Amino acid sequence: MAIPDLAVHSMGANKYAVLVDVGYLYAAAGEVLLSAKERKEYRVAADELIQSLQKHALERIPGELLRVYWYDAARDRVPTVDQRVIAQLPWVKVRLGNLNARGQQKGVDAQIRSDLEALARHHAVSDTVLIAGDEDMVPAVEAAQAYGVRVHLWGVEPPFGTNQAERLVWESDTVEILTADFLRPYFNRAPIPVTVPPPPSPAQVFAARAAKPVPPKPTHGAASPKLGPSRPRVEEVGEHVAQKWILTRGRDNIRDLLPGPILPTVIDTELLIEAEKELGHSLRPYPEARVWLRDGFWARVYREFDLGVGVSSK
Repeated sequence: MAIPDLAVHSMGANKYAVLVDVGYLYAAAGEVLLSAKERKEYRVAADELIQSLQKHALERIPGELLRVYWYDAARDRVPTVDQRVIAQLPWVKVRLGNLNARGQQKGVDAQIRSDLEALARHHAVSDTVLIAGDEDMVPAVEAAQAYGVRVHLWGVEPPFGTNQAERLVWESDTVEILTADFLRPYFNRAPIPVTVPPPPSPAQVFAARAAKPVPPKPTHGAASPKLGPSRPRVEEVGEHVAQKWILTRGRDNIRDLLPGPILPTVIDTELLIEAEKELGHSLRPYPEARVWLRDGFWARVYREFDLGVGVSSK
């Protein structure tokens, strides 16, 4: 009769996965580091945090990283700006549950349990790191262990007492606490909104901007220069794209872009693609048009949040 653990570990080729309950990780870290009760009170450098967790696992878990599973929630499962950026990271799989009107996550625990059991059942890993605290994880931990997978439970240092279910701690093969010092570089308190005078109207904005110099007419026999799109038209499209984003993704998600004016690369590329669709032609040959596009985008976003008019460059 074969020994199950040896058979599974051989088939799994000593790979491991890191499963992160983001709701638990953020809430516990926000409490111990900033005494924060809600996520909107702080900002997280998630990409740097994930890299740090990957390195931490590499130093402790035998084998090769399969991937990081990042379990979070969003309203109607429409990803936020931060979640879209995280999804672009290598070796990271974003799983989204639903966030209801009261800010409660729905469906996240079920996704974690399903993935943990599936990874073990299909012999995809020999070890898993689980960053979670809910007792609902216990049946999945036991199921994974039945397939010969070792489960390493990581928690966040609590300000006092414990922030993980006692049964979950009991059932895990190893337990480690991520200290406040380990997490501190990646969590910062959100800036306090500043009250500013009402922004100018779009007409005032456009009127105040200096007119673009008219290029000299080509001399006789010279080829006519290729004309690019007009600045007002590009800025108008930038504002229109921003308005669509606010309507489809919500004010809370767009707020993650503030204070600007730098856009994440993923979002900046998406802005260009959306604008080109509306204009009906490419903006790639016109670097100055990219600047105007961002100007229009930020002008609309800044008006939405009563922050004045943002200009990416003069």
